[in-house]
Amino acid sequence: KEKAEEAARDASERLGAMRRESAAAFAEEIRRQMSELNFLDTRLEIRISDSGRYSANGRDEAEFFLAVNPGEPMKPLAAVASGGELSRIMLAVKTVLADREDTPTLIFDEIDAGISGITADRVAGKLRLIAKNRQVICITHLPQIAAAADIHFLIEKNAGGGTARTDIRRLGYDESVMELARILGGSKITDNIIQSAGEMKDMAARNR
Repeated sequence: KEKAEEAARDASERLGAMRRESAAAFAEEIRRQMSELNFLDTRLEIRISDSGRYSANGRDEAEFFLAVNPGEPMKPLAAVASGGELSRIMLAVKTVLADREDTPTLIFDEIDAGISGITADRVAGKLRLIAKNRQVICITHLPQIAAAADIHFLIEKNAGGGTARTDIRRLGYDESVMELARILGGSKITDNIIQSAGEMKDMAARNR
């Protein structure tokens, strides 16, 4: 038992040393990706600590610390970031790890919270990059992000007979264009808006 514990301690210490050595570089890669996703003047640290117990991953615990504004103290990620920000931070992490892990499916819910314009285009580009090697499911209300998808599904809530039901169905090309136009134009969909939606979808297809 003592020999086994000594071996576990030695392996955990070597693993912890490698993690601490790599943490700063990994955090900087993530921060650079975050800067392209509308996180400006952000500081990010990965702090490695001893959990006090052994597991298959050693004894380490890793925690992300973040400051989103200049002069702010670093705080644990969960205490600083909103839901939409957490989704974009996860997108930045997954972009860094795009070629290094084998998670088959990633789901991003409301990743467009608080962004628009150029930032939305950049988010769409990151999603396209990740989707080259795995399945990405994204719920969004932004046409720039929706247009980047290979396949569109429409989710609708319908009421009838005293109950409410949520339906989901796959859209064809023309239906996708019309749904993009609806997002772009709201209640007033003109021919110009439909044309813009079609151009947006075709441009996204060419950029894949």
